[in-house]
Amino acid sequence: MLKWVIDHVHPEAVVLRARRLYGGVSSLVHEITLLAGGEETSLVLRQFDNAEWVQNEPDLPLHEAASLRRAQMAAGVPTPRVIAYDETGSQCGMMAILMTRLEGEVVLEPSDQARWLDGMARALARIHAVDADDFPWTYYTYCDVSTLDTSSWSAVPEQWREAARIVLKGRPPFTKRFIHRDYHPTNMLWSGGEVSGIVDWPNGCIGPAGVDVGHCRVNLAQLYGVETADEFLSRYRSYAGASFEYDPYWDLVSLIDCAYWTPEVYPGWTALGMAGLTTELIIERLDSYLLSLLTKVDGPIPIPMEEDGE
Repeated sequence: MLKWVIDHVHPEAVVLRARRLYGGVSSLVHEITLLAGGEETSLVLRQFDNAEWVQNEPDLPLHEAASLRRAQMAAGVPTPRVIAYDETGSQCGMMAILMTRLEGEVVLEPSDQARWLDGMARALARIHAVDADDFPWTYYTYCDVSTLDTSSWSAVPEQWREAARIVLKGRPPFTKRFIHRDYHPTNMLWSGGEVSGIVDWPNGCIGPAGVDVGHCRVNLAQLYGVETADEFLSRYRSYAGASFEYDPYWDLVSLIDCAYWTPEVYPGWTALGMAGLTTELIIERLDSYLLSLLTKVDGPIPIPMEEDGE
């Protein structure tokens, strides 16, 4: 694997060090520092070691490379640059992608939360402005909503069943956008109080902007509560303007994608230093967030539509 890295950087490069980067749970990520041409260069190597994910999506390196290249069209949103990728794993032992390393760090306990939320919202609106009509990957849901069962952990299981019924009535119309699909605080880097990078792009696809907004909101609701999730939505809407029409349907879809399995404290949060979270607190916040969304559902349920990508 290291020989593969060297071959794509400089034939006389020397590996100085390698360290594991934590935060994600679905792949191995390392920072590799090389001495090449008299200068130190730090790169990031992602190895796709999750057998189930690889089986379901055998084009992961190609997918992330394409997503990164498309994301670079977003004005003012730094993203890693692709150096090389091993599409089959034949060259470095497992499927992998090598990319540049961005400066900055993940921030989960910001000193100025308003500025932090504003930076996330502004970056997301810029991503959604990218022209990606020809992007070949499309959005799909992660779970079978019809089998949702929260009775083993939720204090309001009937309200969860109501949320599932709303989602199963069918998708509302939406404008197709280029979306990150896994947009949340641990996939953002910060430096000097500003966003210095958006990372983790193997799920980039064409879909509704509300899915990115909803996925970030459900993460914020678990980390901090409903008020913070609502503040993010308000700030995103101010940047997206008329190009975005809010529909709580996408928040419900994103919430069910998250709560379909028994809730727990996401290991990436604790690995990155977030303290004070418990399973009981996460469950309480998910229930509260659900109830807040159900109050936003109004008017007739849309006519069922064929799901893209399924």
